[in-house]
Amino acid sequence: MSGPRDLPSRLRQNTWNGSIPLEIRLNPGDCRTYNESDPYLIQFPRLSYLGLLLPRIHAFFSSSLIFPDVLPTEAWVSYEDVPLKWHYPLGLLYDLYSGTDPAYAPDEEEEGRVVAVEPWKLMVNFSEYPVEHLVKLDADGKVLHDLFINNVKEADYLRNGTGRPVMSLSEKDSLQLWDSVKLHNFTLFNPINQKLLNPQGVALRHLPVKLYLPHAAPEESESGKAADTDKENHPGSLRVVQQLITTTLSSRQPQTIGTALNQILPSLFPSRRIVVLAQAVLHGAVLPLSASVEDLVRAASYLDGWLHIAVVMLA
Repeated sequence: MSGPRDLPSRLRQNTWNGSIPLEIRLNPGDCRTYNESDPYLIQFPRLSYLGLLLPRIHAFFSSSLIFPDVLPTEAWVSYEDVPLKWHYPLGLLYDLYSGTDPAYAPDEEEEGRVVAVEPWKLMVNFSEYPVEHLVKLDADGKVLHDLFINNVKEADYLRNGTGRPVMSLSEKDSLQLWDSVKLHNFTLFNPINQKLLNPQGVALRHLPVKLYLPHAAPEESESGKAADTDKENHPGSLRVVQQLITTTLSSRQPQTIGTALNQILPSLFPSRRIVVLAQAVLHGAVLPLSASVEDLVRAASYLDGWLHIAVVMLA
C-alpha cells in the first residue's frame, strides 16, 4: 500500500494518464451522404487540446465531405450546438459541458476499479464557422501554440510575480515544451515543467486558478471580488472567475480549496469545510475542500500551469 509521500506522484501520474473516449460525427449538412458517414472514435488525453486532432479528423472525413477541398482550418467542433473553445483543454470542456456526474474519491474497496465511460458524442463542422465565439486556427499550428504559451506566461507571472522563468527558457526548452503537448509525452514535458514550478531564487507568490461557472450561477455581490471574462450570454457561455490566491492564509495555514472558494465565491461556498450549494470539479473529480491548492498546482495542473476548475451547482 502506497504511503503519503507517494500521493503527489500518484496524482501527477493519474492526471497525466487521464483520457476521454470521443465519438466525433460529421455534421450532416457537410456530408455528401447526409448522415451515413462512420464516426471518428478515439481515446484522447484529458490534458490535450481538440485543435491538435483537426488534421486527423479532416483526413478521416475528407471522402465524405460535400466540398472535399475544404481546409482542416475551416473545421470546428461542437457539443449540442455549443462551439468548443480551442484554448480550453479537453478535460475542462468535458467537465463543463458533458453533463457527466463527477467522481468522488474512491474508498479502499473501490480504488483501482475500472469504470466504463460512455464516449462523449461531439460533432465536427466544416461550414458556418462561428467567428464570434471561436478564434480561427491556422495550418501551421501557430495560433494554438500562441494561445497555449500566453496561458503559460500568465500562470508563470502569477506564481512568481515575474515572467522571468518562462521568458528565460532556451529556444530548445520552449520547443520541447510545445512538442511535449503535441505528442502528450511526459518525458519531454516534466523537465521543463519542473523548471517553471521551481525557478531558482524565486519564491512562490500566488497560485494560478481559474473558476468556470455557468451563467445560471448567482452573481457575487461584492464589487471587485472576481473578474468576469465571458460577458456574452449565449448557449454554453460561462463566467470565468479568478482572483489572487496566496499560498497561505494570514494565520500561515496552507490555502485550501475550501478557503480559496469561500474567499472568491462566498455566496456559493459559504463554508470552508462543507459543500452546501456547489462543488468544485477538477479532472472529472470533486475536489475535497481540505485539499491544498499549492499541492494541486504542483501535481494536478493542466499543461498550461493552471488549475481550471469547473464549479458545478448541486441539484
